[in-house]
Amino acid sequence: MNVFDRIEDPRRRLLVKALTAGLFSTGAPRAFGQIFGARPRRLPPDQSIYRLIGSATVNGTPATMSTPIRPGDTIETGEGSELVFVVGEHSMIVREQTRLVTEADPSAVTALVLAGLRLLTGKVLSVSRNSRTRVSTLTATIGIRGTGWYAEADPEKTYFCLCYGAGDVEAANDPASREQMASNHHDRPVYIVGEGPSGERIRTAPFINHTDQELMLIEALVGRTPPFVFPAEQYQGPRREY
Repeated sequence: MNVFDRIEDPRRRLLVKALTAGLFSTGAPRAFGQIFGARPRRLPPDQSIYRLIGSATVNGTPATMSTPIRPGDTIETGEGSELVFVVGEHSMIVREQTRLVTEADPSAVTALVLAGLRLLTGKVLSVSRNSRTRVSTLTATIGIRGTGWYAEADPEKTYFCLCYGAGDVEAANDPASREQMASNHHDRPVYIVGEGPSGERIRTAPFINHTDQELMLIEALVGRTPPFVFPAEQYQGPRREY
């Protein structure tokens, strides 16, 4: 099945097709700008939002392109909406009907360091580097160690793909269901379910609903490219503990 067959939102399908067509190349900034308004590049320090489709709120206030987003804020998106934004060295795509709470690190030297994210419901694609972040949902607690990841959360289960990097996954109410992960390129997507036998709540899942082109986009917004291939000595592959 072609990747575009799994993308229901026509605006997102257009974005991914445009990126696949090479609009990140130096020869095509004008074409990208005609479609999306700006070629992806590192955002200036005073800008948080790169793209807003539909409706979103930050701390209950309707978001605009000039709205700042900081650790400690609550982000919500409406039906058919999407928000692409940056906080410090973290860059994210928040899909429709998502409620996401960002958590500040009180020990950080700067105010833009995220300690954690609470994905109460919805879908998020995120990248960071050289930082530790805790991601929590109703059914999972995930320790991120500078990486790219995608998650979908609802009351019964969490979908999680470690796109690249390292992390620790644990079922929220079952410490016996846990796994240390390392991934070069979407190596082991999983579901973390809220109910089931102890030690068996992390289950193999398919690769769904996110693309390498989207990872390229959000890495570009913080001045990076995705490290799809890591040194072999740094990541030895996942160690399963369930």
